Amino acid sequence: MALKKLKWITTLVGLMMIVAFTSACGIKSDITIGTQTYTETKIIAEIYKALIEDQTDLKVDIIPDLASSSLVINAMKKNDVQMSTLYTGEIFNNHFPISGTKDRAEVLKEAQEGFQEYFGFTWMNPLGFENTYAFTVRRDLAETNGYTKISDVKKDMANMKLGVDTTWLERSTDGYPAFSKAYDIKFGQIFPMEISLVYSAVANEQVDIVLAYSTDSRLKAYELQTLQDDKQFFPPYDASPVLRSDLLKEHPEIQDAIAPIVGKLDADTMISLNYQVDIEKKSEREVAIAYLKEQGLLKS
Repeated sequence: MALKKLKWITTLVGLMMIVAFTSACGIKSDITIGTQTYTETKIIAEIYKALIEDQTDLKVDIIPDLASSSLVINAMKKNDVQMSTLYTGEIFNNHFPISGTKDRAEVLKEAQEGFQEYFGFTWMNPLGFENTYAFTVRRDLAETNGYTKISDVKKDMANMKLGVDTTWLERSTDGYPAFSKAYDIKFGQIFPMEISLVYSAVANEQVDIVLAYSTDSRLKAYELQTLQDDKQFFPPYDASPVLRSDLLKEHPEIQDAIAPIVGKLDADTMISLNYQVDIEKKSEREVAIAYLKEQGLLKS
């Protein structure tokens, strides 16, 4: 009951933010982009905005810091927001019936077909990276021991200390018990901690391996290396532009404007862009514009 109440309060606060933002803007924009709270969605929104305003006559606003992807989706359903960045693994959050496959291409197909059928959203092809759980080690340890994929650590697992998000240890379907069974890996010691602490913990050699997020800027800051999920245990979370289909029907030029970045933003690029905001303290817009100019994608 308490969890349901918390979710309701979070949704209410998010909707109040949208109302306050749209009321304060005065002149209505042609497109409003909603972002989640994390950095990369804000950078990508600025990239969309810059491309659309550079190559069309449309005006774009951004509403940042919506508490969750589900809130972004609800805002798009209400037409308070018309565009966002969502991740293919979103289909596992009970929006509509799915097959349960973890095949990357099939998950994308189900996202594209399901969100069109049930929500009237056009889910474009991925930008080129995914943000998902990733087992991570220090780069020097990976080079010394030849670690490139998760299976490579099995030979050393008994002597390895794992630092991991506390909640992940307890999840039945995609947590540690299921992972251990899928990979036949049991680490020697496990240290539960907040996920924000795993990066410094592995960098400072307090643990040997951690479960992190695959595009977090701290991977670069601490010189960490992610390991390939060679048994495809984690669902794919490919980032894609998502728009209301009625908007795209009215303004097909939007798709042409953002097409140059579809398939072009790989994980290393996204980590670098996140790093510039999170660590170097540049603004999301500054980083987005610099990236687009570097790629020669802006006319003006």
